Amino acid sequence: MLYLIASDIHGSKGASELLVSLETKYNFKKIILLGDIGYSGARNIPPFDYYPISVYENLSKLKHKLIVIKGNCDSRVDEFVLGIKFRNKFKINIKSHVFYLTHGDLYNENDFSYEDLDCFIYGHTHVYKLEKSNNHFVINPGSLSLPKINKEKTYIIYDDEREVFSLFDINENLLNEMKIC
Repeated sequence: MLYLIASDIHGSKGASELLVSLETKYNFKKIILLGDIGYSGARNIPPFDYYPISVYENLSKLKHKLIVIKGNCDSRVDEFVLGIKFRNKFKINIKSHVFYLTHGDLYNENDFSYEDLDCFIYGHTHVYKLEKSNNHFVINPGSLSLPKINKEKTYIIYDDEREVFSLFDINENLLNEMKIC
């Protein structure tokens, strides 16, 4: 099964349309959004296609597959409009692997023991990362709307059969892959 992992949409209509398009193409088991969905935040210049209402209209089509992590720019209103609970952190078991999901503003990779999990997956920085550190993996899909440092707008697809994280830009170009086992 395939899992889509994305973060930091920040109200970009185009980013939400891409998520719908990818779901149509791949039929993901789950779509994991790592926070900062609708609002651009006080420190960010809004994306050129900033239209949060449209973002939530598009995401409502995917609601039954979403796992949403609450970002520092998300609010209770966002949960109400989308109609699902946003979580500060979440552990998910995918086959034999345990993934810890968070936005990255409240919890980071140094805040817990890796004894009971394989992957720490977060957003917030707008910088993609696929790294192995000791016996665990640190994953960040970057941002779908406001990338920093690396200028590509990116997301990740996790294939649980191949046990591979694949990093793509919004034009579906493969930028990097990492196998876990």
